[in-house]
Amino acid sequence: MTLATLKDVLQPAYDQGYAVAGLVTLGWEDMQAYVAAAEAENVPVILQAGPSCRAHTPLPILGKMFRHLAESASVPVVAHLDHGYTFEECKMALESGFTSLMFDGSRKPLKQNIDETARVAELAHGAGISCEGEIGFVGYSGGEGSNGTDPNDAAIFARDSGVDAMAISVGNVHLQQDKEGGLDEARIRAIEEVTTVPLVIHGGSGVPVAQRTALARGSKICKFNIGTELRMAFGEALRTSVNMDPDRFDRVQILKDTHDPLVQATRRVLTALKAR
Repeated sequence: MTLATLKDVLQPAYDQGYAVAGLVTLGWEDMQAYVAAAEAENVPVILQAGPSCRAHTPLPILGKMFRHLAESASVPVVAHLDHGYTFEECKMALESGFTSLMFDGSRKPLKQNIDETARVAELAHGAGISCEGEIGFVGYSGGEGSNGTDPNDAAIFARDSGVDAMAISVGNVHLQQDKEGGLDEARIRAIEEVTTVPLVIHGGSGVPVAQRTALARGSKICKFNIGTELRMAFGEALRTSVNMDPDRFDRVQILKDTHDPLVQATRRVLTALKAR
């Protein structure tokens, strides 16, 4: 069994100069493909259950799915709660077998964010698992705008919250379909100067691949969350399968056709984050 905590996989990345992918899951098919890709590349993988995933599959079921995949995987697999918004939700994830809790208090005032995140971190550490927090709000493509991370706030948050990883807002945006933006490297360097906590980029799909690689190897960013990019690959494979034969109706056969294309797309994501 290679079930791992977030700290288990991020500390080596921090020490050795690479990053681990936090892959946003929506169902069994993509979870399987992500683990298969990680095994093919011989790298750890973080399976993430975000709000949209939890909206149609209960946390106890997701925990069992993640842990089942980890039991037979040849690489470390982290069962990660992404964007938990309440202490109760984080507690339920812990009780459901998750090995990492991400509490998102980024919309809240600094002190409240620290206090609430610290409570989740204490819960997680008491159970021997990890906690990720967020300082500075990461917005959404076509929706809420971002509020960039203040390096001074980041230093206080890292010191007082007790998190094992810290998500920051440095030009990244959730749900971005193109890669024309790029991250504010000056702000990243300023944050790095005042903290030693492994850093996390949410909305990694919108970050140019070359910049992901450079930062994975040359910064304290140890985790890139990738969702939209792989959902697009899944959607393209699904359309191809459905359109191949208008008489097809068996969802098992249709979804089976998404596996290999999604594995290949995921392998490209993972390769870009590897050490030199």
